Amino acid sequence: MNVNVTGPKILFEIPFLGGIVITESVVCQWIFMVVIIALSLWLVKDLKVKNISRKQALVEKIYGMLCNMVEGSMGKRGEKYRPYIGTLFVFSFMGSISGVLGFRPYTATIAVTGAMALATFVMIQAATIKDSGVKGWIKSYTEPFAFMLPLNIISNAATPVSMAARHFGNITAGYVITSLVYGALGSASAFLLQWIPSSIFNSFPFLQAGVPAVLSLYFDWFGAFIQAFIFCMLTMVFVANACSAEEA
Repeated sequence: MNVNVTGPKILFEIPFLGGIVITESVVCQWIFMVVIIALSLWLVKDLKVKNISRKQALVEKIYGMLCNMVEGSMGKRGEKYRPYIGTLFVFSFMGSISGVLGFRPYTATIAVTGAMALATFVMIQAATIKDSGVKGWIKSYTEPFAFMLPLNIISNAATPVSMAARHFGNITAGYVITSLVYGALGSASAFLLQWIPSSIFNSFPFLQAGVPAVLSLYFDWFGAFIQAFIFCMLTMVFVANACSAEEA
């Protein structure tokens, strides 16, 4: 059984600043960013006020769902964060289902989910500073008592770490389980077929035809949606908590 469940493969290295390693996860991100941009441009092309197309109706439906989700979690203050939340969801979801097309899901790389979580962390701090000012932001680390400073720093630092690890762990687990099951079924197929008289089907891994598809439906599609949704919900909750009630 030849199944590789290690980290992303190194494809090549750019001889700059001591060498910049380019892995399959990085290339996968480049490909899907181009796909997302192209798809976005196609979806917003030829928008109309009347006699809208089915494509535009679908886009408006999805956008309405995004607006309801953001407003339901953040109130009216969430309007300015809507583009970020939508982009975050699409980037996460597309990265997690990339395994369906034979890629290694780039969200199964801790560097990717870490960067996503870091962007959210910066947004949380920026929202706090905008709401309370720099002095208020610094003071928040000493509340309710000054001796809580170390614990508050650890608590804030743990936010992006936990978000990144949760997303990475779930997607990686699904990828590893699917790969192992797929490889095991291939080996089982080869073992059973050796007892069948020589035919054109001797090399066909028939056991891989059904079960992996069911696993893919759960781990690649359902899991990808859930993890993207949870990540976005946590982002909205943390950012909303950093803003004042007056902005709601």
